[in-house]
Amino acid sequence: MLLGSFDLGSSQEVEEETAPEPFIEPSRPRAPSVSGETGFASFYHAAFHGRRTASGEAFNRHALTAAHKTLPFGTLVRVINLRNERSVIVRVNDRGPLHKNRVIDVSPRAARQLGFLAYGVTWVKLEVMSLDEISDLETK
Repeated sequence: MLLGSFDLGSSQEVEEETAPEPFIEPSRPRAPSVSGETGFASFYHAAFHGRRTASGEAFNRHALTAAHKTLPFGTLVRVINLRNERSVIVRVNDRGPLHKNRVIDVSPRAARQLGFLAYGVTWVKLEVMSLDEISDLETK
């Protein structure tokens, strides 16, 4: 049979149909690295206490949690207040911040530990933590 100027014989058709598809291993989406990212941090208002976060869990103003735009839920992040060198480790459980000039929203408890609860915002540096780094901190 002629198709245009190409001859597609029956044997060629069978080979094309039975040829295995090439295997391309799917790549896992990797968490964007924010280690070293700096910018403004703010904190949730206490009125959000009990409301659902993007991860589905209820927001707890007494927990050490945070909202980040791209990090996977459950990621542990050290937030360092660059104005006073205080730091805290928070767990990402929400999406945000909604304000374009901010890199992270933290719970009021985390803001208190970072020393900016009275100011509303502060300049911070973010470091993604591994479980090994967390366990090293606990043993020290």
